[in-house]
Amino acid sequence: MKAAFCALFAIIILAGTVAAADKPNFSGDWKMNAAKSNFGPIPGPSSIVRKVTHAEPSLSIVEEQQGDQGTQITTRKYTTDGKDMTFESSGAVVRGTAVWEGNTLILTSVVDAIGVTFTDRMSLSPDGRTMTSAVHIASAQGDLDLVVVFDKQ
Repeated sequence: MKAAFCALFAIIILAGTVAAADKPNFSGDWKMNAAKSNFGPIPGPSSIVRKVTHAEPSLSIVEEQQGDQGTQITTRKYTTDGKDMTFESSGAVVRGTAVWEGNTLILTSVVDAIGVTFTDRMSLSPDGRTMTSAVHIASAQGDLDLVVVFDKQ
């Protein structure tokens, strides 16, 4: 009975390791490819650079955007197990979570002060050289979908 329990325990641990290994790793320096990105009816920033550090389940994103409102730098730290976290962006507190849906990492960020929810569905190309963020923005003024494509540097 003890041997069967040990074997079952080993299989469970191995299965968890294999499942984690199947997930893409987003680590790297990423630069927005403006020609492949689509901001819909709103003007996009002139540049976005993301530095991603990803060691499952820890995820850190330092993002620098440049546009009409100047340079904005935001640092977000998540765990991919859905635990709640908070960070500050442009003086507002943002609540967030990160969870896996297959090989897509879903980052949800809620800014209660302005009533906006951002849902960022991050995915990697098969060769790991392109990261796509399909972002859904929900607010009282309406919803908006945009796609930001990044090239690995």
